[in-house]
Amino acid sequence: MKLLSPAISRLARLRHWRIEQWVQDPIAAQREVLQDLVTHGQYTEFGRKYGFNQLFTIRKFKEAVPIHEYNDVKPYIERIMQGEENILWNTPVSWFAKSSGTTSDKSKFIPITQESLEDCHFQSAKDVLTLYYNHHNGSDLLTGKGLVIGGSHQISPINESMQYGDLSAVLLQNTPMWANWIRTPELSIALLDEWETKIEKLAQSTIEEDVTSISGVPTWTLILIRRILEITGKATLKEVWPNLELYIHGGVSFVPYRDQFKKLIGEGCSYLEMYNASEGFFAAQDTPDEEGMLLFVENGIFYEFMPVGEYGKENPTTIGLDKVEVGQNYAMVISTNGGLWRYLLGDTVQFTSLHPFKIKVSGRLKQYINTFGEELIADNADKAIAIACEKTGLMVNDYTAAPVYFGDNTKGAHEWLIEFEEEPANIDSFAYELDCALKSVNSDYEAKRYKDIALSLPVVKALSRGTFHAWLKQKGKLGGQHKVPRLSNERTYIEEVKKLIK
Repeated sequence: MKLLSPAISRLARLRHWRIEQWVQDPIAAQREVLQDLVTHGQYTEFGRKYGFNQLFTIRKFKEAVPIHEYNDVKPYIERIMQGEENILWNTPVSWFAKSSGTTSDKSKFIPITQESLEDCHFQSAKDVLTLYYNHHNGSDLLTGKGLVIGGSHQISPINESMQYGDLSAVLLQNTPMWANWIRTPELSIALLDEWETKIEKLAQSTIEEDVTSISGVPTWTLILIRRILEITGKATLKEVWPNLELYIHGGVSFVPYRDQFKKLIGEGCSYLEMYNASEGFFAAQDTPDEEGMLLFVENGIFYEFMPVGEYGKENPTTIGLDKVEVGQNYAMVISTNGGLWRYLLGDTVQFTSLHPFKIKVSGRLKQYINTFGEELIADNADKAIAIACEKTGLMVNDYTAAPVYFGDNTKGAHEWLIEFEEEPANIDSFAYELDCALKSVNSDYEAKRYKDIALSLPVVKALSRGTFHAWLKQKGKLGGQHKVPRLSNERTYIEEVKKLIK
């Protein structure tokens, strides 16, 4: 492995000239990506339906193909999972990434083609390495091992030729052989889906390794770090792994966690954000300590950007990179080499730079809480409230919820402020039923709540009737068009209401 590392490092550094090409001319790169996608797509059922063989410009492509959400493409995906070929993409689909989340489904399944694996996910991961080396010329990153904290779904068969798992499991299962030599832990541990056992085995099996980088969602990474420090008796992770130089994070906002990581890891570690989802690998931070991630415009994804005010319209307008503005909220619409066509991702982004194009994730089109990777949306919350009311015989007039962030010695949770029609005799019973209902409608919330490892029981507080009315009045927002926000990923609203109570 020591002999292999310098060769991989040289290859990663040599790639930078190619990145510079598409950074300098991103519009041309995007035009070539779309041309390649449509060329593949014209041989599919979807492509024939929308006349891909006649689409020679971006304008014609947008005129011919409507924007799709998951429920729109779900029938196509179900047919692929039943063994039909050439439906959305013209090469066989053997893998699906399972993730939480539509308004009607507990989980969704995103096709992963060989092209999306190699030309999007893996190429982008290599580009992240190249970008890091460009700013850290003396890095010894690949002389040690990279600790990968994967997801919580084992690989599961659909049939003889198809399998699914969460994205990290799919990527680990398909990782090139050379990458396995510079990664830890072994695959059998990385793919465990029982998180209590997994965290313990991750800790025990990696303590003696020479770990130089860590990649994972902040929530689970914090839990692992605390367990490693507990086992070793060390004060910081740099005392356990002196050569640790990089933490790669993504999936949820790093803002609430940054100070805790710096305290637990110690001095001398860099932090790099990346934007990688089941649907594709979109961006990564290329400049240390600078807000914004470089948009990957050559790796198999064609981007459109929908001003958020267009969402819900019959024919929403989207714009290309040539018309985006810094600081505006856009919903991402993507066409990919995984067979997604004008697919509304659901994330909202803002551009932090136009030369080069850099973005940050600003939220979701719909209200949500995703501080711990639970991807809780308003539809989940409404359904769970209804179930809990049915179980307890209570009635809810209004509510709002927000995260309770990790503290030094406390776990995360959700705090719910609820106005009941009548004050409940047993608020703990309602909290329990709400928790059970949330688990039943959202698989990611269920995973984070497993044995209280990352997320504790909801904190539910009953409000006096009229509290939300008074809050809206105070904000000058009384009226039919103004509503209490069901969910928020930060605590501004909930603290305002609590201040009013006091």
